[in-house]
Amino acid sequence: MGRITLESVRKQFDDTTIIHGADLDIEDGSFVVFVGPSGCGKTTLLRLIAGLEDVTDGRILIDGEDITRLPPSRRGLSMVFQSYALYPHMTVRGNIAFGLKMSRMPKDEIERRVQHAAKILNLTQYLERRPAALSGGQRQRVAIGRAIVREPKGFLFDEPLSNLDAALRVQMRLQITTLQKQLKTTAIYVTHDQVEAMTMADKIVVLQGGRIEQVGSPLDLYERPANLFVAGFIGSPRMNLVEGASARSQGATTIGIRPEHIDVRPGAHETAADTLAWQGRVIQAEHLGSDTFVYVDVPDIGTINARCTGHLRIEVDDTATLIPDPSHLHRFDEQQQAMR
Repeated sequence: MGRITLESVRKQFDDTTIIHGADLDIEDGSFVVFVGPSGCGKTTLLRLIAGLEDVTDGRILIDGEDITRLPPSRRGLSMVFQSYALYPHMTVRGNIAFGLKMSRMPKDEIERRVQHAAKILNLTQYLERRPAALSGGQRQRVAIGRAIVREPKGFLFDEPLSNLDAALRVQMRLQITTLQKQLKTTAIYVTHDQVEAMTMADKIVVLQGGRIEQVGSPLDLYERPANLFVAGFIGSPRMNLVEGASARSQGATTIGIRPEHIDVRPGAHETAADTLAWQGRVIQAEHLGSDTFVYVDVPDIGTINARCTGHLRIEVDDTATLIPDPSHLHRFDEQQQAMR
């Protein structure tokens, strides 16, 4: 079991509050991602759960047990860091087994767990190698193996893929999510990359300035952002946010529309008086084959990004008419909260 609950958790360093009363319930066996910009408090919140930082106020519970003041070694959690932190003089076997040896576990049980972890992570053939003879992805799998053998109630991942190249990150994302589902163990994963969050999470926790802005499934956050920050942060390319007359015509302070929900028509086109539409000059067109991204400079609004399926015949300096789909328009009030 590994249900993790945060009750009004607050962290303060001197006179600065880093985490402002976080309330969160993480279900047993779920994959939860903490996401947000640098300095939002996501790593601090993870370290509070791990016991690497002291909680100023509030409680942390695992399966209903208050573990707020317990040391990390007694929380039943395993952490995988951004740095692999492998011992260079030890083999893969030695690195994976090190924590178990320190806890004086019987040798036959250590070997059983090491072999099991190595099989799951496709590391069996590398058990006698040292870290210097491994690729970055293999080293990260060793670090994960070291966490698996402890058979924890939950895994804590602190930006584990940020040191890998783009192609390997995609591969490791799939391996980590597949592994988590196979082990059926709770996982909390910290990243600044919202694409990682969208592709890996059962549930996403969006943080800004030490506060939880919204919690929900990837599609919940994508389709129903609670406020302007979440709307602009979740989604790649990011949502277009427009103020001024266009927003006021929709009864809002700000309106948002995602690039894929804009109809792009090359040239100047007449539209009905009650149809929201923009006209401008194409300043960039990215032809990717499967998609075309068009960036249009609209007077009094700025740059609007539109995503079209397939190849759209449009070039820089062309005129374009943009018609947002009214059924996918997001409206925000003066307090930057979503208007339902």
